[in-house]
Amino acid sequence: MGNVPQKSLGLLDATLLVAGSMIGSGIFIVSSIMMNDIGSPAWMLVLWVLTGIITILAALSYGELAGMMPNAGGQYVYIQRAFGRLLSFLYGWTVFTVIQTGVIAAVAVAFAKYTAVFFPSLNDVILDISFLKLTYGHVVAIGSVLVLTYSNAQGLKNGKIIQFVFTSAKLFALFALIILGIYLGFKTNVFALNMTDAWKAFKTSNEAGVISTTPLMGWALVGALGATIINSLFSADAWNNVTFIAGEIRDPKKNIPRSLFLGTLIVTVIYVLANVAYLMLLPNQDIMNAPSNRVGAAAAHVIFGEPGVLIMAGLIMISTFGCNNGLILAGSRLYHAMAKDGLFFKKANELNTHGIPSAALWIQCLWASILCLSGKYEDLLTYSTFASLLFYILTIAGIFRLRKTEPDTPRPYRAFGYPLLPILYIAITSSICLLLLIYSPINTLIGLFIVAIGIPVYFLTAKKQ
Repeated sequence: MGNVPQKSLGLLDATLLVAGSMIGSGIFIVSSIMMNDIGSPAWMLVLWVLTGIITILAALSYGELAGMMPNAGGQYVYIQRAFGRLLSFLYGWTVFTVIQTGVIAAVAVAFAKYTAVFFPSLNDVILDISFLKLTYGHVVAIGSVLVLTYSNAQGLKNGKIIQFVFTSAKLFALFALIILGIYLGFKTNVFALNMTDAWKAFKTSNEAGVISTTPLMGWALVGALGATIINSLFSADAWNNVTFIAGEIRDPKKNIPRSLFLGTLIVTVIYVLANVAYLMLLPNQDIMNAPSNRVGAAAAHVIFGEPGVLIMAGLIMISTFGCNNGLILAGSRLYHAMAKDGLFFKKANELNTHGIPSAALWIQCLWASILCLSGKYEDLLTYSTFASLLFYILTIAGIFRLRKTEPDTPRPYRAFGYPLLPILYIAITSSICLLLLIYSPINTLIGLFIVAIGIPVYFLTAKKQ
């Protein structure tokens, strides 16, 4: 079995893991998508603020569960304690099949995509057959996952160093982008022009090269807002990954709740200010028409000129590499916890001589690499976002259930604003899920289908045991 995990991560490390796991490539891209969906800079800012509020509310509530159960596995453990093995397995199943591994694959391909800015030959095709089109970029993407998996398998110290260096670097770079963007924006009237009729919403579509706009009012506006907030929510996701490695954090009963709050608060401020910087530098139409939705690159071009493209590519390389380190580090601990319960590959229960669940790391690496090659991970991410929200709702509902079933269990930290704030979170996210069911039924139903496949898998696993 190897050594037991070492508790070598402090509050700063945990906070950097929260922030580092959240900040990937989304903040540099999705604002353009959101502007095309709603056409309103004011509503876009509202959605980013609402995303931050939702995320912080969840983090404040999760703190109670983390304090009660300071063990590796995080959300999987919380759901099992409150609702039993089936629902916790369905969560772990969805995380492994699409949420964690799908994000790792998407982030790895984004890393390779921006590496190709410096080395265009990465776009060259190596192999092109009916079901697979392999480029050098795919090799770089998989290579980055392999390197980070190997590094994390050698001990927690390596992952800790990488997380600190890359998260610090991208936080510094993002603050520089924000400060320079807002400073230069004050010298222009771009923001004032953008905020003219700022609440007027419309959807932009491009069919056969013909661009058209559709005004959004009433329920159509509500539906559009509910559908496009998925983009900002996805960009702010993965904040809960720190709970997966609770067994390796010093004084987890205090440090996990604190890191959840501090990490989500820092990223919320950064995301809102980054969007303010975009609006101060770029006219609304430039945000909507950013090439490949790369609004961050368009903003950097305004600040630095042509070198801005290279600067932004380098920033996103740093951001995605550091983001994947946190995702790879945390995800394996969830599968390790599942294996201990007999609900995952038995080998994933073993620790190597460094006290690391290396088998779980390599199993995760294998599936994420396959998703890199499949070309389907972006669809899987879209489908899984709805399911992910459902599990967040379920987990926070577990606070109420455990208050009833385990009233005497020690709670070093109690959910802030209980019961009002947890209820508010459940109400807001349930409303978003309902809007998604109405206005994006195909993607949401496929998300439910992915979860449902786990039911027969669970019973087959239980029968085998």
